[in-house]
Amino acid sequence: MHTTTIGLWTLTAAVAAAKTCYNVTVAVPVTARNGVFDNIDTPQTNFDATSFVLSATRQGRNLTETALSGYATVSGHYNISTQYCMPNNRDSAYTLQILTHGMGFDKSYWDLPYNNYNYSYVDYVLSGDITHSPLAQLTRMVRNGEMPNIKTPAKVVHVGHSFGSAQTVALSAMYPELSDALVLTGYSTSADYMPMFLSGANFHQARLNCKNSDYTAGYLNSADLGSNIYLFLSPPHFDTGLLRYAEDNKKPMTIGELLTITGLPAQSNFTGPVYVIDGANDVPFCGGDCLHMGGNSASIPAAAKVVFPSASAFSAYVHPSTGHAINLHYNATGAYKQINDFLGAHGLLSKSHHHDHVRHHH
Repeated sequence: MHTTTIGLWTLTAAVAAAKTCYNVTVAVPVTARNGVFDNIDTPQTNFDATSFVLSATRQGRNLTETALSGYATVSGHYNISTQYCMPNNRDSAYTLQILTHGMGFDKSYWDLPYNNYNYSYVDYVLSGDITHSPLAQLTRMVRNGEMPNIKTPAKVVHVGHSFGSAQTVALSAMYPELSDALVLTGYSTSADYMPMFLSGANFHQARLNCKNSDYTAGYLNSADLGSNIYLFLSPPHFDTGLLRYAEDNKKPMTIGELLTITGLPAQSNFTGPVYVIDGANDVPFCGGDCLHMGGNSASIPAAAKVVFPSASAFSAYVHPSTGHAINLHYNATGAYKQINDFLGAHGLLSKSHHHDHVRHHH
């Protein structure tokens, strides 16, 4: 979908917290070198989706290498769905947090409306929320004052989750000057456990499994509630009502995302502070136990330090009683506090955000 105009801003209800949010579709000019996976057929049926996973998880085989036929440059203006939230008492010199979600979710992952926004990261920090890639061009537009209704921020922090963290790492490697700090949630440098993720999803074609039947072949969904629990949650540390919300609002993953999520740069020359946080029972990046290291490192997330040799500070944290989708667990706000304590310690929160703001209860 191509367009050359910026969409209209619409004001949404400022529920629960002193914030104002705008939804906007932004036309972002993109030029990217994409892998072309012409050596495999796009799965057309649920049977094909299972066959794809069998091929992708077979030991001793790298399906990404096998499927890759070459590279192609793709250019155009692409519509990016974003949300911008600002506190009603925003400082004049403020820090903007650019948030990117992972596979299976959309931008609401960071601002969950469930239970009166009790799980909302945006409500916790009352900060900026701009989601989805292409990350670099969107960040440039914000920094250059080219986004309507968004005042140019003094500092920009990139906060990613899962695939969004992978994109954030790639951004920092290619354009380290665009960010003042990185927060990588649901992320590690290990690709060892991705077969568990692919297998546990029990993928179905999204057009057959989703409310939106407009998806084409190759857009895949996790099969059901059980698959969602396995991929993203740590029983019994979550509200089953929120599980139902996540299932009803799940978003598809593409073959290209699944084949490239582990293809990250081995090193980033980013010079700012970096914080990595994972749920203790994260399946795709820790195999269900982020502290099971065999003595090689303090934790699986801590091993990411080698990627950032020039970082001014690096810290890794394993959050207890939590799976991959940190924001969906009872103690999500405890994780938010860890993130924002780190940012505050490095001077990367606006003055109005220096607060101990734990709203969540069981």
